[in-house]
Amino acid sequence: MGEIRKMAVAPAIQAGGSLFTPEQLSIIGAVTGPDAKIEMTSFKQLYVEVPIERYEAIKEEFERGGLEVYPTGFATKSLIACQFCKGAEEAGLETARRINQAIAGIETPTPLKIGYAGCALGTSEPLLKDIGIVKMRETFDIYVGGEPKGLKASLAKLLVSGLTEEALIPILTKIINHYKQHAKGKEKFRKFVDRISLERLKQLAS
Repeated sequence: MGEIRKMAVAPAIQAGGSLFTPEQLSIIGAVTGPDAKIEMTSFKQLYVEVPIERYEAIKEEFERGGLEVYPTGFATKSLIACQFCKGAEEAGLETARRINQAIAGIETPTPLKIGYAGCALGTSEPLLKDIGIVKMRETFDIYVGGEPKGLKASLAKLLVSGLTEEALIPILTKIINHYKQHAKGKEKFRKFVDRISLERLKQLAS
């Protein structure tokens, strides 16, 4: 077997959660072949190993089938969204899609998980993500520094509340860029937040 490369594959953000259609699963199986390694990750992406020389062709085939393809490794993951149980409009489905388009696949010092919940129920567990976004009626709150793993697991802390939709993506972009520019090597995001302080990030978001 020749050189291989991983790609991250996900369905579009939609009401009902991370839903693959039977056709999409068939495409994944048919295009990658019976010997491919396919891993389900904790951030609602499939990691698929493909021959490096066929990477672009397979990517195009997946995208034609309505799948989204992202880089693996040290990058922001596709948005981990809720199921929009309050309804697509009330829970901000289109907002979540715009956030995903803006942030997914950005190279970062370590993999960055960003969660979105369309209401305070928080079914996507945004406070256990590096960055969490919670829609509160007509505005949005941003939390930072969640850590779901290990004996020192912790909830993210409130960074800013009452944001308009227009302000949301610029602030998220500022946070990610600040992390890229000021992290020490492969410093995890939670440790980065602790080191530079929540107050400094609040100034950045103001």
